[in-house]
Amino acid sequence: MATSQHNSRAVFWAVWSVVAAFGTYFCMYGFRKPFNAATFEGAEYWGVAFKGLLVTSQLLGYMLSKFIGIKVISEMPPHRRAGAILVLIGVAQAALVLFAITPRPWNAAFLFVNGMPLGMVFGLVLGFLEGRRLTEALTAGLCASFILAGGVTKTVGAKLLGAGVPEDWMPAAAGCLYLLPLVLGVWMLRRIPAPDARDIERRHEREVMSGADRLALVKRHAVGLIPLVLMYMILTVVRSLRDDFGVEIWRDLGYAAKPMSYSASEFWVMLGVTVVTGLPFLIAGNGRAFFTSLATCAAGFACIAGALVLLSAGLISPFPFMVLTGLGLYLPYVAIHTTVFERLLAWTRDKGNLGFLMYLADASGYLGYVALLIVKSLKLIDTQADMSAFFRAVCWLAVFGGGACVAVAWLYFATNRRYKDAGRPHTAPASFQPAPAVAPASPDPTP
Repeated sequence: MATSQHNSRAVFWAVWSVVAAFGTYFCMYGFRKPFNAATFEGAEYWGVAFKGLLVTSQLLGYMLSKFIGIKVISEMPPHRRAGAILVLIGVAQAALVLFAITPRPWNAAFLFVNGMPLGMVFGLVLGFLEGRRLTEALTAGLCASFILAGGVTKTVGAKLLGAGVPEDWMPAAAGCLYLLPLVLGVWMLRRIPAPDARDIERRHEREVMSGADRLALVKRHAVGLIPLVLMYMILTVVRSLRDDFGVEIWRDLGYAAKPMSYSASEFWVMLGVTVVTGLPFLIAGNGRAFFTSLATCAAGFACIAGALVLLSAGLISPFPFMVLTGLGLYLPYVAIHTTVFERLLAWTRDKGNLGFLMYLADASGYLGYVALLIVKSLKLIDTQADMSAFFRAVCWLAVFGGGACVAVAWLYFATNRRYKDAGRPHTAPASFQPAPAVAPASPDPTP
């Protein structure tokens, strides 16, 4: 009876955690992405298309937030996470209102302000899920939110525009629709119990980090981390390009996308990615799970290559092409979130947390994407004639560049004797065993 009650409780909190994380981050997208549904056709300032200016402005704020988050997220005490999310969302929505009432092009500055707080929300939500036996499954549910939300928020934005809401007011109007569900999601996050003793045994205790801790962790694994971060940068660039300019890519592919097309394509991507990246929680050995996740990354790049070849040969239409490229991009992108860094920390049992490694990668990724947008805005590359052709070219770069990064990381971690798991799924290799210390007190399992 006791075992049955324990299992029922575990299932309840697992479902609760996924719903809370999915709902909160899904709603965050309602404050960030709806403006992408507008084309701002014909608006140009200083020789730069207004939409490109808006995307770049928001991304600059979002990118800066990722660099700030390297410190803030890694040092955030668990009891402050929920309140911090609400404050950040409030600032973001206020910026959207100011965007609506400020004349163009100066209102673009408020999308910079909007992007800054939103960039730290993911790390705060992730902090509720890491270091658990079910972390991959829980985090896959969290990542499903931004896969689906990218399309849904475009649908919401398009419908608001179709209802007569002006382009400049549409983002603020969309944010109002998402506000109450977001507050509910944050309330649910606050109720999630802390990791229990078995979680800590399997995945190691996750601690707040000082600057010295962050430097030590990076130096210890730098050779393997560098190709992983580079791969993530490539993925962020291509995935963001597909997300931010999806309307233009669909158009230039010759597909008359309706508002629901964006949601429909991302639903199939979300379904496939969530299943594949959520399953590694079944693998007990941390080293084995880590290499399985690298194999998932390689499979994603192969999927992109297949989609490009099939489209060029005329064997698939634009809709399956967008689904397959989305699947190929998000498989490695989400695997980094769910398994790669999570199992690296569990395997080595170093002092650290998932938020730090994710924000190190995120900061690099968005830096690369902002650089691409600046080059595009300055018209140093010609993307105006056919956005789909530019997207396909970038996808090929991702296939070769990302594939090479996976190969280098695999070779390093597989051949370095320090990372031999020796078949012990819940212990670190001898060279990673921490110095003896006073055993930590058992975490409080209550919410």
